[in-house]
Amino acid sequence: MGKMVLTSSEIGSLWGEYINGTAAHMVNKYMYSIIEDKAIKALFHTAIKTSEHQKNEISKFFTEEGFPVPIGFNETDLYLGKKRLFSDAFCLNYLHIMSIHGILGHNTALCISVRKDLRSFYDACSKSGTQMYHQTLELLLDKGLFQRDPLYYSYEHPSFISNEDFKNGYFGKGRTLAATEIISLSLNLKKNIMAKTLSIAFSQVAGSKDVRKFLAKSEQTADAQIKALAKILQADNLPVPKSLETEVTTSTDSPFSDKLILFHVGFLFQAAQNYHGAGLASAMRTDLVATYEKTIIENLMVTKNWFEIMVENKWLEQPPLAPNRTEIANQR
Repeated sequence: MGKMVLTSSEIGSLWGEYINGTAAHMVNKYMYSIIEDKAIKALFHTAIKTSEHQKNEISKFFTEEGFPVPIGFNETDLYLGKKRLFSDAFCLNYLHIMSIHGILGHNTALCISVRKDLRSFYDACSKSGTQMYHQTLELLLDKGLFQRDPLYYSYEHPSFISNEDFKNGYFGKGRTLAATEIISLSLNLKKNIMAKTLSIAFSQVAGSKDVRKFLAKSEQTADAQIKALAKILQADNLPVPKSLETEVTTSTDSPFSDKLILFHVGFLFQAAQNYHGAGLASAMRTDLVATYEKTIIENLMVTKNWFEIMVENKWLEQPPLAPNRTEIANQR
């Protein structure tokens, strides 16, 4: 029995991994060029080598299957030698958050893969991402840059939900946040903080007026969502993750193409939908449900605007499509 042909899902996952991976790779290369801290720089060196290897492996899969290798992002989207746009601390936070995105992407791709060589590839990718998550987290902790989630005090006995007030966040006395709800609240806050900070930084350096306008809107959207989620935590006197805006310099020299800038922010808003959806699924309080529903709709509006600008500038690559049987039949 010969090697199995890759399925549409497997081709789709490879295509997404290539596009997203090459975008992050260019950002990592720029950050590597400006970082002064040796320990942080060493992690970025590892990340760059890992993504180069993964890019080459994905290219082989496409070539062997007879599909064109995507364009993605390359050196034409990177302008090295520009003024520093980010602090070392922000770069480390960025690599940590992107490692979380990577783990989710690799594991999802692994779960839809059937062919053994592809499963082995994604298994290796997942292990590399997990290792980077551990390394970035340890370094953030060592440098005092990581804020842990709120702490709860222990109690003696488990208990059961006893009345309807448990799900009430607007009327009646309501209740304090459950530990299961804190998971998504904290993670979504950290990711929104990253999206807001990148929107601010990129708005300073983007060349296109339309791109700058989009970034101003994405920054406002992220800021509003941060305030909405933070308000829920603060109502229970729980700490909110600190902002990262001060880790952006005042530079107006762009280290990236507008295509890369716009794609990257759009990617963050699209990827955030997974986490907002998880938050909605775990929410057991009406105010949380309403907040997540509003957030998801707001992000859909941002990504709609993003799609229009990407298409207008011919920056959005088309993924592999299913064959159009009607069109094929009409060619006869």
